[in-house]
Amino acid sequence: MAVSLKTLPNNRRRVRKNNPISDINVTPLVDVMLVLLIVFMVTAPLLTVGVPIELPKTDAKQMSEESEPLTITLDKEGNIYIQELEIPFAELGEKLEAIGMGNYDQKIYINGDKNINYEMLMKVMAKINSAGYTSIGLVTDIET
Repeated sequence: MAVSLKTLPNNRRRVRKNNPISDINVTPLVDVMLVLLIVFMVTAPLLTVGVPIELPKTDAKQMSEESEPLTITLDKEGNIYIQELEIPFAELGEKLEAIGMGNYDQKIYINGDKNINYEMLMKVMAKINSAGYTSIGLVTDIET
């Protein structure tokens, strides 16, 4: 192995060898992180998609919320969902009592398609109330 000597100013000598570089190459890491960032930015809005319904439109202002409320959705076919899990009407009260576990101060929002039967909406609200929940809100869309 040959060692090259190079003369530096002030008569100092430096020995230069062909040693491997011990620095970490972060370029592939940055590339992977940017790809992951883009993937999560694209998929994050899709994770909040629930049951597709057409909400009625009103002039009401949007409410501010500190914690995520429990949502019950009624689609135009009359199916009932807690969050995104379909529940038969007969089991709605039992499921809500199991979810509440004594904490009935939690807000419940009802998303109802504008074409649902009003009687069905009232029955669902009665089941929610009989399960012990007192804070029930109806979700609407902003009128344009």
